[in-house]
Amino acid sequence: MQAHRVFHTGAVTSLVILFFWLLLWEIVVAPLHPGGSLLALKALPLLLPLRGVLKRDLYTLQWSSMVILVYLVEGVVRAWSDRVELSRIMALGEALLVCVYFVFALLYLRPYKQRAKQLAKELLDKVKVPHD
Repeated sequence: MQAHRVFHTGAVTSLVILFFWLLLWEIVVAPLHPGGSLLALKALPLLLPLRGVLKRDLYTLQWSSMVILVYLVEGVVRAWSDRVELSRIMALGEALLVCVYFVFALLYLRPYKQRAKQLAKELLDKVKVPHD
């Protein structure tokens, strides 16, 4: 199952790159204040799901794929509203990396979700009582 490995690697890689992307953006590339910004702390929550994603924990991949959408919103809003061109580019990069993570996480989870649906259907078929 080579594609499955690619999806997991893509999710891990995009999550790690997003973490460093946000740090570089707010500390070096286009900080709100010279010398860096406390906004760099926004990258820290990305470390919470990292261990579970590395371990292929399905629950972590599920919740992180929803929580990461907060970063998509931030990226889109800042790409639209920031006045500094370099900051807008970094915001677009953030939004793109979030989308990459989201897609890879969902593609990785897809076979598990399909199997769970199949098992649930089989269980319901076994439990159904005829109405004679």
